[in-house]
Amino acid sequence: MDIIVSDNWLKDYLKTTASPKALARSLSLSGPSVDKIERGSGDFLYHIEITTNRVDTAGIYGIAREAAAILPRFKIQAKLLPLRTKSKQSFARKVKYLDVKIDPKLCLRFAAVLIKNVKIKPSPDYIKERLMAVGERPINNIVDISNYIMHEIGQPVHTFDYDKIRGSKMILRASKKGEKLTTLDGKTHQLPGGDIVIEDGEGRLIDLAGIMGGQNSAVDSSTKNVLLFVQTYNPVNIRKTYMNLAQRTEAAVLFEKGLDTELVGLGIKRGIDLFVKLTGGKPENTVLDIYPKPYKARRVITTLTFFEKRLGIKLSKSEISKYLNLLGFETSWNGKKLETLVPSFRANDIFLAEDILEEVARLYGYHNLPSSLMTGAIPDPLVDAPFDFEDNIKNLLSGWGGVEAYTLSTVPESSVETGALKLKNPLGKESSFMRTSLMPSLIKALKENTGEKEPFHLFEIANAYLPRKNMLPDEKMILAGIFANTNYREAKGIIEALLEKLNADVKFVVEDGKVFSASKRSIIKSNNVKIGQLGVLEESSIYYEFDLGLLKKISLAITPYTTIPKYPAQIEDMTLVLPSKTRIGEVAAFIESAHKNLVKVELVTIYKDSHTFRLWYQHPEKTLNNKDVEIIRNKVVSGLREKFGARTKD
Repeated sequence: MDIIVSDNWLKDYLKTTASPKALARSLSLSGPSVDKIERGSGDFLYHIEITTNRVDTAGIYGIAREAAAILPRFKIQAKLLPLRTKSKQSFARKVKYLDVKIDPKLCLRFAAVLIKNVKIKPSPDYIKERLMAVGERPINNIVDISNYIMHEIGQPVHTFDYDKIRGSKMILRASKKGEKLTTLDGKTHQLPGGDIVIEDGEGRLIDLAGIMGGQNSAVDSSTKNVLLFVQTYNPVNIRKTYMNLAQRTEAAVLFEKGLDTELVGLGIKRGIDLFVKLTGGKPENTVLDIYPKPYKARRVITTLTFFEKRLGIKLSKSEISKYLNLLGFETSWNGKKLETLVPSFRANDIFLAEDILEEVARLYGYHNLPSSLMTGAIPDPLVDAPFDFEDNIKNLLSGWGGVEAYTLSTVPESSVETGALKLKNPLGKESSFMRTSLMPSLIKALKENTGEKEPFHLFEIANAYLPRKNMLPDEKMILAGIFANTNYREAKGIIEALLEKLNADVKFVVEDGKVFSASKRSIIKSNNVKIGQLGVLEESSIYYEFDLGLLKKISLAITPYTTIPKYPAQIEDMTLVLPSKTRIGEVAAFIESAHKNLVKVELVTIYKDSHTFRLWYQHPEKTLNNKDVEIIRNKVVSGLREKFGARTKD
């Protein structure tokens, strides 16, 4: 995920002499990657990439904590300024103003506080400016407080109109299949089941937890009493819900990554402070806090030898402790054994000794570690690896004017065979099935280029997912292509040239097929096994495809060697007048097979119904004279007349 961090806001919690450029460079080398720095109005904005395992850095304060640890390693002074709150409220499992029941498997920590007599109005300018700087639109002080806290500490916060929660009761549970809820954006969702929802005392669903609040409990201009609400949810349920409903929100993106349960306490205290300051509201003295399993620091054991072996350098025990302490870890040494306590905000990504090693390595600086070139023999290439074969095909087809296409593997139901694999959480109806053929994808690509009047050829090498009963589909690598505005003979010529270059011995056998024009489709066989097809589609484009695995099997890497003939060939042109709809390929094949001394036949020109063939007559042990050629020619002409109704043209 990507976040935007305001330099002005960051400096609330980071005391440093670093320039924006130096800060960005240092962070990128040892922590979150800063993609770019943007100059705002009196501010600098850092565009930062946050990896999934480091959700603790998805807020201003988290970035400040990282920067305070990293900058000193680059000889830049930096100090983390703690986020202090003025809230004096106590925390309790039960409160008078709200009756709550939760499923602890769905909600790891549930906190809420009632704030009375709030005044809804625009936020102060500094709040608006900071929110706009990080990409949020200011709305009013209530909504802005929620967004402000989320960007500041990386913890989503929600507010309810307390008076709309009937019976002052909340039950947090898993949804039942088919239940409906209308969210703040006005969308009504039919829930698939297993979603985290909250119902009030009358059984109404008032919140799609972790995703978006319900419209029936929303804060509006007449709201007087607000329930400030901060939780940590099961990330798996959140992920499933927003994928099933296609309802991706900033809060959901954070919750799905597994938030620090200790952030809940900080979030609600920070919220109380801002509500008092910005709305004039009066918070209750006790915060409801249901926290069934408070965080206990995980212990990870490593040794000094472990660091030395893995890093290739010698570090003192004090250096290792210093790096880890800067990052919030507690350390203690017992001889050469190091015990590290993992802080709550790193609980979801620090488990092993190797994780501790990585923290030390990145703070020491990967760029400071010794490096050496790899030694040893160069590994042999993979046996029968398909990549060279595929690249050769792509180069050949590109050389003949083909353009490689990249299409999606997911297609609508209308484009697949019966039994095709259906996705459980497709992005839409147009991408709900795994394709069983490349044909629909290439036809779609062709239609997207219908404005092109010149001939063109698209091809693709990709998987098709063929159905198998009670099993996952068979993934077949397919070569497929489509010609538009192209003469059939030219298209077939390219396919024949490809097969010739691959030294593949094949035959074209005419056979009708679905979606192809009648009598205009050939299956391509080798040793009586079908390896592909070529034909004219009903919309007049020309389509071909090959099973790439079978094509590779019959292709020879080296062209078979034949000795150069000792005696010259006699070459002549023969013009034949053929009846309409005669298959020229069959005529050429017949001529070549008519006599053993006819070694080559080639179609030279076509004019109306006249077809001129060039014939090579050659004998391996002598030079053929005119009489020898005449005997062979007469045999050929006689056979053509009898089989095809052909006549020669002088």
